[in-house]
Amino acid sequence: MSTGTGTGSAEQPQPGPRRPEDGPQPSAGGHGESEPLPGLARAAAALAAGETTSRALTERALARIEATQPTLNAFRLVRAEAALAEADAADAALRRGERSPLLGVPLAVKDDTDVCGEPTAFGCAGSFPAKTADAEVVRRLRGVGAVIVGKTNSPELGQWPFTEGPAFGDTRNPWSLDHTPGGSSGGAAAAVAAGLVPAALGSDGAGSVRIPAAWTHLVGIKPQRGRISTWPDPESFNGITVFGPLARTVEDAALLLAAASGNHPGDRHRPPPVDVLSAVHREPGSLRIALSTRWAFTATHKRLDPRVAAAVRALAERLAALGHEVEEADPHYGPVGLTFVPRSTAGVRAWAQRVPDPALLDPRTRAVARAGRLLGGPVLRMARAAEVPLRRHVGRIFHRYDVVLTPTTATPPPRVGALARLSGWRTDIRMIAHCPYAWPWNVLGWPGINVPAAINEPGGLPLGAQLLGPAHSEPLLISLAAQLEADRRWHERWPPLM
Repeated sequence: MSTGTGTGSAEQPQPGPRRPEDGPQPSAGGHGESEPLPGLARAAAALAAGETTSRALTERALARIEATQPTLNAFRLVRAEAALAEADAADAALRRGERSPLLGVPLAVKDDTDVCGEPTAFGCAGSFPAKTADAEVVRRLRGVGAVIVGKTNSPELGQWPFTEGPAFGDTRNPWSLDHTPGGSSGGAAAAVAAGLVPAALGSDGAGSVRIPAAWTHLVGIKPQRGRISTWPDPESFNGITVFGPLARTVEDAALLLAAASGNHPGDRHRPPPVDVLSAVHREPGSLRIALSTRWAFTATHKRLDPRVAAAVRALAERLAALGHEVEEADPHYGPVGLTFVPRSTAGVRAWAQRVPDPALLDPRTRAVARAGRLLGGPVLRMARAAEVPLRRHVGRIFHRYDVVLTPTTATPPPRVGALARLSGWRTDIRMIAHCPYAWPWNVLGWPGINVPAAINEPGGLPLGAQLLGPAHSEPLLISLAAQLEADRRWHERWPPLM
């Protein structure tokens, strides 16, 4: 194995890890109102066994959201009254002996996801009308009993790896309030990392689940395109954006993925079903893993932070110790960037046309929407046509290897405000410099998982690594991530600012 040795930023065992069962901890609001919520699987089991009630869990979630909102600012909208009514209905169902995978468990969804009776602002300013129907994914979550406590913050139209904007303020990282939790699912990541909810649904168009998961010490899954319905849109952002779970453990992420998966008749993408739940408890076997720190071409300056490199190499060393064959090898990405830009900018343009007052949009958003108009039509069609040959080109790495291991980001999380007030071009340059690794898999439509790689010391900022696979490989990636979790025990460490 040719990975070198990883020291310095690699996470070391920590004494006295905080767990929900240890009792109340100080919150980021500074008041210690309630203890962190248990994980998804544990909460569902406790509800089914009658050890707690949905109202009790939902009240705890709402109390923690209220206590932390002045500091973390994770939520755009809180459904306190509606959530408590849903919790009471779940408790009544539990008393009748009904059982469902998430019956009574409080969850959060992102601000880009339709919830009946609530606006979908997607990080934008203005007065948005209430939606008259749930998105298909919310319908499915309700169908297995979940209680939707609110909608989490996202930057405007999900464009940036930070979660800040004039419509809602700055969302902050529970590991360090001076730093961003990432984006665009930054509110969801902050909420889960701080124990406000057991898990949350995000969306990933260029790493928007995996990046905030990396920067908040979470498991974040970008599933196969179409695994989770995007309806009422047949596809999202011309096929590059998918919904995905954020959770503290692999089991919780897999449970939410299983609950959310499925299609609407109008979906453009309908992959064959896979069993992600049994994969959590199945050994992955001895795998061939390619360690890659190479990024796709973007014509901009990038540098892999030595702390991130050391953390990912240390993770590669652990994979080798677990019996896997790990070698340095890089996918050949080809012109994947040329196919990403038309799809993403045309997607921004389509969303920008939905806002009630376009004048309230960030100037950078308006510029991207103009680019989307220019790059639509024939250019967009050519970009989409290039996807199949690109899959063949990039997919050659899987002729030799089962999984590709890469950094999730090139740097630790930046400080709040570091990118929010830059010009459009400078924002793009800085964004690519921080996050050059995640977006190619959105073009390909294939699954990937962020796993915690380290808590960088000094500073205590989380770093992550990606496990990337070919089409429909979620079970393999989940099995490998679960094996790593059992070895690394990352879920036992909580942020200090809770």
